[in-house]
Amino acid sequence: MPISFKIIDPSNINTIIPLMLKLNNQKITEAVLKQRFAEIVTQNYECAAIYDREKLIGIAGMWFCTRHYSGKSVELDHVFIEDAYRKKGLGKQFMKCIYDYVAQKGCQSVELNTYVQNYPSHKFYYNEGFEILGYHFLKKL
Repeated sequence: MPISFKIIDPSNINTIIPLMLKLNNQKITEAVLKQRFAEIVTQNYECAAIYDREKLIGIAGMWFCTRHYSGKSVELDHVFIEDAYRKKGLGKQFMKCIYDYVAQKGCQSVELNTYVQNYPSHKFYYNEGFEILGYHFLKKL
């Protein structure tokens, strides 16, 4: 399986929409996702990707910022790998590529949120050395 890891060019961001629809269980429409990603790519955002040949099989959004408690950091968002490619070591390889990439950009830390009920992701991130620092709250206006 010829796997490659790349950064998606912002002009091709809509290629991630099918994976985003799977990640969000179709709760957000394709039209809304396209509108939001058109804006997102202008806001210190990049998207890492995993390809099997030409087929996009995994993504991880990366928000770059500087935080008072952790310095220059990246917050991972919408990390997703297609079901058929899970439990093959790709997640670990993908994260290593991301760590190397963001370290080259001067990042001192990596942060992320994961859904409370997504237990497999918790185990994965613990094994990657992540620690739980708090709760993520959301209030829609």
